Amino acid sequence: MPTFTALTTLTGKKSADGLGEAMERLDPEPTGVGVFEVEDGSGLWEIGGYFTEAPDETALAVLAAAFGSKPFVISELPETDWVAHVRRELAPVEAGRFFVYGCHDADKLPEGRIPLLIEAAMAFGTGHHGTTLGCLKALDFLLDQGFTATKVADIGCGTAVLAMAAARVWDGDIIASDIDEVAVDVAEANLKANGMSGKVQCVEAAGFDHPELKSLAPYDLIFANILKGPLVALAPEISANLRVGGKAILSGILNEQAEDVVSVYLQNGFNASRNDQIGEWTSLVLTKQG
Repeated sequence: MPTFTALTTLTGKKSADGLGEAMERLDPEPTGVGVFEVEDGSGLWEIGGYFTEAPDETALAVLAAAFGSKPFVISELPETDWVAHVRRELAPVEAGRFFVYGCHDADKLPEGRIPLLIEAAMAFGTGHHGTTLGCLKALDFLLDQGFTATKVADIGCGTAVLAMAAARVWDGDIIASDIDEVAVDVAEANLKANGMSGKVQCVEAAGFDHPELKSLAPYDLIFANILKGPLVALAPEISANLRVGGKAILSGILNEQAEDVVSVYLQNGFNASRNDQIGEWTSLVLTKQG
């Protein structure tokens, strides 16, 4: 089935939202409309719609004139097997001793690396994103420092790649949680694919709101690769569930947000051990103080 896109830009969120709402009333109607700020400091907003049949160019021109946007650029997208495309495009990821790969790259596993099989079609956390890669590098850093853990929690686990990495290097109680039940299913499927069923317990939970998460506390290490807002909100809980001297590896933080996150965690009994930037993302290693 062909897919068409219609894209334009204009200045100002209010006008952009209004144009997006107007696009939803077009005939033929779009299957989806997106309104996004262009993150280059220009003040521009991009408005786009996806269509399964050619959109009405005249109606789009009228909307562009009415809202003062640039003329819509209409394109027909080629039919693509996106999962196959992503598999071809995503090369294996190396993060210190860890090697994250898809099954199509199983023959590329280097000697002496710790393998983590994650399919590109799975939930967030293939290792290619700067946040996941940063967390794996942070874990590699802790291992180089001689840190060990027997109790580990991966909060907002996605594919559970971080929990699996911990389970590859340590024996103990390792638990992965996510607010999304699909992510929990994906995590369990990934454990099975890696021959690690039973090595990590997977639960559906928001934050630490699960009996199993609470029963295993205090933890030696807590991963939380989510976003600034939830990280800030979880600071007291992460502190309460971590032993003195324990480590928190945090990511999902834009570089310009890192200082604010560190400030909140300092107020909750932590000090900062490491700050690593990959692209626009920062990963933090924090230590719980006595």
